[in-house]
Amino acid sequence: MSEKEIAVTRRHASAGPTGPEVPEPSHAERTRTLFSLTPIGTLSTMSRRHPEYPFGSLMPYALDHAGWPIFLISSMAMHTQNLSADPRCSLFIAQPSPDGDPLGAARATLIGDALPVPAADLAALRDAYLAQHPSSRYWVDFPDFAFYRLQPAGLYYVGGFGVMGWVDVSDYEVASPDPLAASASGILTHMNADHVDSMILLAHVHAGLEATEAAMTSIDRLGFTLRLKTSEGMKGTRINFPSEVRTPQETRQVLVEMVQRCSAG
Repeated sequence: MSEKEIAVTRRHASAGPTGPEVPEPSHAERTRTLFSLTPIGTLSTMSRRHPEYPFGSLMPYALDHAGWPIFLISSMAMHTQNLSADPRCSLFIAQPSPDGDPLGAARATLIGDALPVPAADLAALRDAYLAQHPSSRYWVDFPDFAFYRLQPAGLYYVGGFGVMGWVDVSDYEVASPDPLAASASGILTHMNADHVDSMILLAHVHAGLEATEAAMTSIDRLGFTLRLKTSEGMKGTRINFPSEVRTPQETRQVLVEMVQRCSAG
């Protein structure tokens, strides 16, 4: 088995009843989606001033064609000076929590070596970076600024409570962002504001959980996760769509149909 196949997926103590595993995006897909949505992270470099200690910096980034982060950094910055001495680093990114609980949100850490971008790749990567961060046009040509690319050694994904695992670099490279990635935040906001009763019904019918409150914490082309307040405490469950969806319109239609079937049953 590959490392990704034996990656630990732990069930939180407050999770719902254990049943058959349901299809869902791989950790590689979820990690690629998260990196595509989150243009700023925390870069940790090896401190020159305090050897063997990490030094954290706020870091905007863009992605190249393989999904690897590109930085535009100044030689005067402490993190650049650290990288010049030791290219080993990590980039941590996190998704905003849809229900106010940061530990329930997805996050990922990419570890590897950050190295100057070769001259042959500069033009394409410059365009990609400026498309992501257009305000950088004001300083991109300053002589002290240069592009660096984080060459990966490994990735670790945490999908919220009880979902975690290492991601193979090769799997990440060939993964695609989820088609609902750009619209997921709006869908979650709408569902949590206007359709709590429907989510409670879906949890009852599809997961056998009796809840008094519900929040949708994530959604993708194959299904969604709910965080539920029950008489036994907070529980989480995943509910899959009867068929794959790829647009907000398809998602709305499928959710309406699921609720209608639950109400009729």
